[in-house]
Amino acid sequence: MGRSQCMAIAALLMVVWVGVSDGQLAYDYYRTTCPNAEDIVRREMLSFAFLDATAPAACLRLMFHDCQVQGCDASILLDPIGLKSEMKSSRNFGIRKLEAIEHVKAALEAECPGQVSCADIIALAARESVALSGGPHIAIPLGRKDSRASNHQQADAHLPSPSISVDAFLQTFMAKGLNLEESVAIVGAHTLGTGHCLNIVDRLHNLKPDDQMNPVFEAQLRLQCPTSVPLTNLTTVSNDITPTIFDNQYYRDLLLGKGLFLIDSSISTDPRTSDMVRQFAIDLDYFFRAFSSAFVKLSSTNVLGKMKGEVRKHCSRAN
Repeated sequence: MGRSQCMAIAALLMVVWVGVSDGQLAYDYYRTTCPNAEDIVRREMLSFAFLDATAPAACLRLMFHDCQVQGCDASILLDPIGLKSEMKSSRNFGIRKLEAIEHVKAALEAECPGQVSCADIIALAARESVALSGGPHIAIPLGRKDSRASNHQQADAHLPSPSISVDAFLQTFMAKGLNLEESVAIVGAHTLGTGHCLNIVDRLHNLKPDDQMNPVFEAQLRLQCPTSVPLTNLTTVSNDITPTIFDNQYYRDLLLGKGLFLIDSSISTDPRTSDMVRQFAIDLDYFFRAFSSAFVKLSSTNVLGKMKGEVRKHCSRAN
């Protein structure tokens, strides 16, 4: 049996396990209640991507940050009156396109009121973002319900920093059911989008040079992020040289010492992960298969069922 067949079987088993244990996730979840749900999300995301080439990266990151806190429950979208929501956490600095999810929600409410959760919309928007950017088309089970609570302290505690160690990085994703290979693949989402100078200046302006970074690349970054305290929090640099294309350029850059964040550089040199970085850099299809499997698992993390969650009418507030 080939490696791709083994990965496909593993992904299928994971989906079946999630559906059975939670009693709700299914590929045809909206078959009778909102049969055009996925087409509507795809149409709206295509429109967003046409108007803003950075929208796919933003929506993919939004799903990651939602699923890391409490699970994939759209808690990141809540803005409870009088309380500090997840978006108030400094770890959610730079998160964008919340209004895009609300726009998609409105389109779905017009088609099939009260059926499609905001949590499913986030997952589908991220899935479409990958595909629209040239990445794999990933089938994901649906049926997530929305949380009624959001807490910035949970975000502070559970969202990893760009300088996370390899040990902590692997523990974070393995706790969500990803294996070693899938954990290295899921960070390949960094192939889309940009990073803020705020998150890399510590690497650039230390007295001791960063021996994990290509000196020429480091010099280029210093020109883009010239001060240890950025003049503006809006200053960004590309994650790799193809920031709007979902490909394996991220891993190719890592092999050249061009990792933007510390975790990027670290996985390219750590003996547990460096071989996978090299394999993903060489074999695009292999990366796509591993990422797809990881995406299904991550997007199915700690989802809420009907008894504990709801389908919000508006994504920014509980019913």
